[in-house]
This record gives sequence, structure tokens and C-alpha cells, in this order.
Amino acid sequence: MYLNRADQIAEEIQELIFAGSFEDGERLDENRLSEKFGVSRTPLREALKKVALLGIVEKIPNRGVFVHQPGPIELLEMFEVMSELESICGKLAAKRISESALKKLQKANAKCKKAIKNNNPDAYYIENELFHKIIYNQSGNSFLEKEAIKLQKRLQPFRRVQLRFRGRIEQSMAEHEDIVKALSFGNSTDAENALRNHVAVQGDKFHQLVASFGKKEEYLSLIHI
Repeated sequence: MYLNRADQIAEEIQELIFAGSFEDGERLDENRLSEKFGVSRTPLREALKKVALLGIVEKIPNRGVFVHQPGPIELLEMFEVMSELESICGKLAAKRISESALKKLQKANAKCKKAIKNNNPDAYYIENELFHKIIYNQSGNSFLEKEAIKLQKRLQPFRRVQLRFRGRIEQSMAEHEDIVKALSFGNSTDAENALRNHVAVQGDKFHQLVASFGKKEEYLSLIHI
């Protein structure tokens, strides 16, 4: 998958934020970032716009661009909505998916397997994203598809980092197999449940996700209320 320079910088900025190089609420210095990436302001600003669309930075007029990470409750709520959107897409797609789309889904899934074999979580995520978009499209509901894609994009950095947790990528692949099987047999109930469980962030997964984004203390204070 080809990425232009702005796309590459956007991904690198995401990585820096997730690695803790910037604090939540910190202003991003365009001069320093331009120097770091060896680019002019134009591609850097394009990159920052892309990162802003993901919701992890916020542009404030006349002040600049600031790091903005969702708190644990907001993050959990977004994943809850995403899991329900995906489950509805699966339920409808089981009844409506075409043979050609099913073949595309199986092909995307095969590429996911190849990415695991090559120990490439980034390649897995790219194919995983396509895998889900095929299901959104095959729901046959354009409004639902648009809303699912919108929230998928918003949660992109958080879903991506989950794949780095030990054993998660293999678990995700096993869940894909259940999803493909349910859609192949036109079983709407199984497809609905498989997609809901695939996306939902619960228990240990949520603990890990919150901790990885520097929100551990805030989260722990909430669960002890």
C-alpha cells in the first residue's frame, strides 16, 4: 500500500503520541516537527490534519495543534458503539452478501493470515481494515456503512495498537474465521455475535488498552469508585 509523505508523517506522529513522546494536552511545535521530519510546513500541516481526523490531536484556531487522547470512559463508549455497528453490519451482510464480495472477504482474510506468518502487524491491520469495510458495504445500508467507516477511522489508532498485545493478533485471526464462516452460511445470528465480540473491548483487553495510552491512573481511580 503506497503512502505519500504526509501519510507517513501522520503515522509517525501517531507512533510518537502512543509512545508517550507527547503529553496529553501538549502543543505540537510545527517548527520542531518540520525539522524532525525534514519537510516544509505544507506536508506537515497536511499530516496534522490527517491525525486530527482520528481525534488524537485537536486544532485550536490561533493557538495551534494539541494532543488530545480520549479518557477511559469515552474510549469504552466508542468501542461499545463500534461493536454494535459492526454487529448490525454482520447481521445484514449475512443475508445480503454477494458471491463476489464473499470471495473478496476471503481474499482479504487470506492476506491477514499471510501478514501473521510474516510477523507484520501493520500489514495485518491494513488487510483487517479492508476486511471490515467489505462487511460494512455488504450490509446493503449506505447510511450504516458511512457511520461504521466514520467510527472505524476515529478508533483506528486504538484498534491498531491492540494488535500489538501478546496473542491478540492470533485471537483476531481466529475471530475472522468465525465471521467468514457465519457469512458464508448466511447465519445472521452467528455473524452478529461474532462481529460484536470481535470488536468489543472488555476485561483484560480494556485494561491493556487504557494502560498503553497513559491513562492507567485515571482508569484505576474509576474502577475503584
